[in-house]
Amino acid sequence: MNDIRGLFFAKGEREIYLLPQMANRHGLIAGATGTGKTISLKVLAESFSSIGVPVFLADIKGDLSGICKAGQSSSKIEERTKMTGMDHFEYQGFPVAFWDVFGIQGHPVRTTISEMGPLLLSKLLNLNETQRGILNIVFKIADDMGMLLIDLKDLKAMLKYVGDNSRDFTTEYGSISKQSIGAIQRGLLALEEQGAEKFFGEPALDIFDLMKTDKNGMGYINILAADKLFQFPELYSTFLLWLLAELFEELPEAGDLEKPKMVLFFDEAHLIFDDAPKVLLQKIEQVVRLIRSKGVGIYFVTQNPADIPGEILGQLGNRVQHALRAFTPRDQNAVKVAAETFRANPKIDTAQAITELGVGEALISFLDEEGRPSIVERAYVAPPRSFIGPISEEEREEIVNSSSLYGKYEKMFDRVSAYEKLQERANYRQAVEDNGQTKAGGYGTGTYPRKKQEYHEYSGSEYNGSRQKRRTSDTPLEKLAKSAMSAVGREVGRELVRGILGSLLRR
Repeated sequence: MNDIRGLFFAKGEREIYLLPQMANRHGLIAGATGTGKTISLKVLAESFSSIGVPVFLADIKGDLSGICKAGQSSSKIEERTKMTGMDHFEYQGFPVAFWDVFGIQGHPVRTTISEMGPLLLSKLLNLNETQRGILNIVFKIADDMGMLLIDLKDLKAMLKYVGDNSRDFTTEYGSISKQSIGAIQRGLLALEEQGAEKFFGEPALDIFDLMKTDKNGMGYINILAADKLFQFPELYSTFLLWLLAELFEELPEAGDLEKPKMVLFFDEAHLIFDDAPKVLLQKIEQVVRLIRSKGVGIYFVTQNPADIPGEILGQLGNRVQHALRAFTPRDQNAVKVAAETFRANPKIDTAQAITELGVGEALISFLDEEGRPSIVERAYVAPPRSFIGPISEEEREEIVNSSSLYGKYEKMFDRVSAYEKLQERANYRQAVEDNGQTKAGGYGTGTYPRKKQEYHEYSGSEYNGSRQKRRTSDTPLEKLAKSAMSAVGREVGRELVRGILGSLLRR
């Protein structure tokens, strides 16, 4: 039930609404397992979709797919509709797009190694500071050589090349430890065992495919099948950060809007921040702070507000706190921390109320028209309109196959990139060392240079001329790059290639 007062969410002493114009000020849904976080997430996602706002969420438990079809009447739903005063409640399904990093339960989701960048890859590989520095050097060398890093075999080939020729790079780039190279290579092998090779490749995800509406103007709810992905926490958390970085890079500044362009729900949010290096936490904080001006709202879903770093927690204006249990001194302290994040209500002992809340009941504080947190209120969350629980595999497959996106991402392709170029380079060098000329018929035949001394010149010019866009159609970022090319030259435009969370400091 949405009206001029906003998106209806819950009812206590009064009806509680989330204002669409304040939805990009981010939010938090917290509470112990089994207290109603998933229902709160569904109700908000349905509300955003109903006003034409696309949603992205991760389905960790595999029970969110039912949002695509209308719910079924039950005594619990009927009881909750009466408690919340929803006299005109109607069951309803919502437009859904299914995604899956492994390409099994939805459209495949991919990115390239270059777009992921060294900083996020370092988190994914759990590298120490020295190893992160070496990975940055490898990316820099690849950039300077014009090598495209698309998939894991490209990065593995580049690491081997840099390791084998480390002495040649020391003067310009600094010392390169072969032990660190080896540690990174071992990390990549572990990633391959987890199936990460399916995540790195082309065609890469066009972020605007997540921002669609249906023919009725309802926003698509993009559901990432994360039940398998969640078994690999580093890959899961890095994927979410990459998605955030892509949105930040691709979307233009929007200012204050009547409603967000998109809303993301990051479930099990503590995994994003666990063991993250300080430099990464600083960049996450920066992106969370700035991305709301691009019309994107981020809602972290976790068990306890203490799971979120304080600098980021302070930027989450819309709060839903379900019950926490205070069985130990540590639990009691967590309750105290959660209570202190709310604007006090003299009618409520917030800390005590957190331990007394029933299932589907929450302490709620949303931003008002002036962007100020409202006083905390105790209320019952409205029931979802869609089906509670998962749909069948047949129903999911039918939705995927009938999607307008079907066929765009299903088949991978492998264009010429660092692996192929380095193989070609190694083959030519071997031929020169064996015979002093190519076995293909001497200098000047085939694709090789006419003279042996032209080898290095050939390599550089060939690679530097081979950079291509990852998409066949121009995105806003590519248009920006083209504008930059016409204004200050093509070389500057080429530098606009990597998201803020993964970019190198080029100067």
